[in-house]
Amino acid sequence: MQDKINILIIGDIVGKPGRYAVKKVLPDFIEENEINFVIANGENSAHGIGITRKITEEFLVSGIDVLTSGNHIFKVKETLNFITEFSDRLLRPGNFPPALPGKGVTVIEKDEIRFCVINLHGRVFIREDYDCPFRTVDEILSEFKDKADIFIVDFHAEATSEKAAFGRYLDGRVHAVVGTHTHVQTADEKILNKGTAFITDIGMTGPHDSIIGMREDEILERFLLQNLTRFEVAKGDIKLQGVIITIDKESKKVLEIKRISVNV
Repeated sequence: MQDKINILIIGDIVGKPGRYAVKKVLPDFIEENEINFVIANGENSAHGIGITRKITEEFLVSGIDVLTSGNHIFKVKETLNFITEFSDRLLRPGNFPPALPGKGVTVIEKDEIRFCVINLHGRVFIREDYDCPFRTVDEILSEFKDKADIFIVDFHAEATSEKAAFGRYLDGRVHAVVGTHTHVQTADEKILNKGTAFITDIGMTGPHDSIIGMREDEILERFLLQNLTRFEVAKGDIKLQGVIITIDKESKKVLEIKRISVNV
């Protein structure tokens, strides 16, 4: 019997290339690496921005247990209408305005283990005025501390300093804090002093011959000419990126955090 729990967390899935990577790589990857639970950030999966009902359903069938998101979650308007139907499987950040549909935390029981996934958004260098993620996570943990065995946090944020602070704020209180949003996988994965696995950003699943997933010519035009036209998703050098968190099944102690980057 497997004495470890392996959790795969997939970095921001971007557009059709990212969806292709998940479809092609994930089933075999789960089997080969004895993955017990899969989390993925899906907020850029529809043409590079937002998510649809059809894509949500495809991801859940593919082996993803919980989808997290960030500031682009409602960029496809239909998401406002269907997210409540998937409220246990598709999250929006918990420090968003409370009147918005959806929720920022879920508990999924799988193989007799209760996995709590928390999704929160940073505030540094972000235009929107979100509630404080530090206070919000305190409230969530106070409510759910006895309702789950494993706690994983997707912190969707821009600033490395805010992510580092958030990881250390939660050190010893959750099993892992992983950063998303910047689409660039960082090389600072570690287990913090009190046992929490941390990484500033788990990377991007999609085309890496690009500027964070988008066609480089269009991004360069934005910088050079301040052209505000919508970007298109690039196509080349597709990778699936993320991390595997390994936890001792009996003690629930984090044993390892390992970066992954799979060429598709």
